[in-house]
Amino acid sequence: MPASHLRENSPAGTAAIKRLKPGAPGTKRLVERFGDALLCVRYRYDPLRNCRLTTVELIVEERPEKPEKTAWIRVSYNETELRLRVKEAGGVWHPERKLWLVPLKKIKALKLETRMVTDA
Repeated sequence: MPASHLRENSPAGTAAIKRLKPGAPGTKRLVERFGDALLCVRYRYDPLRNCRLTTVELIVEERPEKPEKTAWIRVSYNETELRLRVKEAGGVWHPERKLWLVPLKKIKALKLETRMVTDA
């Protein structure tokens, strides 16, 4: 039976019977077929057709995460509320520079571009 036929006739609510990690008993053939790309094997039961379905979860693409762009900003010690907002936005205090290192998109969201320090 073609895979498209299974998807068309299988209800979204099929019940998962088992969830197995690669290497567990019952996954050997699938590990041989998909190798390191295999993340998970699920056995489901389709009550409408009275059959068991085997599904797999695969890694189809792997790429390095792009580092988030950051910038230095200056926040005075007495600006307690602003310091708290910067910290909640993912800012990290660097006491040796007396500056905050904050993700650039958070600086823009908080409208703190005027506080950016270029010669840090």
